[in-house]
Amino acid sequence: MSQPDRIHLRDHLVEAEIGAFQSERGRTQRLRFSLTVALRDPVDAGDDHVDRILSYDVLVQAVETALADQRYNLVETLAERIAAEVLAHPQAASIAVTVEKLDRGPGALGITITRDAGRMPVARHVLPVRIVVGQPAALPPGAVIVIPDAPAPLPGGGDPRRIALLGFDQAAWILCARLGIEVAETRTELDAAIRAESPVVWAPARLAVEAPSVAPQAAPLAFWLAARLSATRVDIASDAPLPDAPDGIALGRIAGAA
Repeated sequence: MSQPDRIHLRDHLVEAEIGAFQSERGRTQRLRFSLTVALRDPVDAGDDHVDRILSYDVLVQAVETALADQRYNLVETLAERIAAEVLAHPQAASIAVTVEKLDRGPGALGITITRDAGRMPVARHVLPVRIVVGQPAALPPGAVIVIPDAPAPLPGGGDPRRIALLGFDQAAWILCARLGIEVAETRTELDAAIRAESPVVWAPARLAVEAPSVAPQAAPLAFWLAARLSATRVDIASDAPLPDAPDGIALGRIAGAA
């Protein structure tokens, strides 16, 4: 039987407060993390699409999220938390997590655990994000994804849906310059912006082309993306009539740029 493809993070150093002994309280110590993840599907080198693989950022973020969640007495508990974070991603089949203390003895003291996605309860943590259609007069705080309210004009003919999506991509690059923020095209880029609570403009062609049932119009694209990201609110930054929103998604209006 062939071995699964793996990605890894090695020798990731972080200072944190951890430990059950009184001498470990109120002070930080160096921790070293190494993570190896077995992937469910082989890496397709010919695809070269970032959303087809498990991003390395997921591994770093799992360590950061686990450490931010609580103070740990045991590195074993911390390792379990990290494993659960990574295994929440559907591309991850199993993981080996090593956590070592570097300041408690003459060498590295720690543990290595191995966990399988099918044998470990995992929970996907959904981060709040707001979706705005159009050019807002001011960007709301926190994680915001802006979608152009209309595509840039392109020549007719060919596949009208793909051409319309490419028009939205062009409009996104124009809008990002006006707002002074970056463009995101892939799910990986969107997730990174949400984690960083950074606003971005979404260029939808790369993702939405794989959902042919979604009309190449601003509101349907916004609602489709909201469902993918578990966003619960979409705001319209214009005076245009509000579209009908799907169940579970609040629809509002914010001031648009003059």
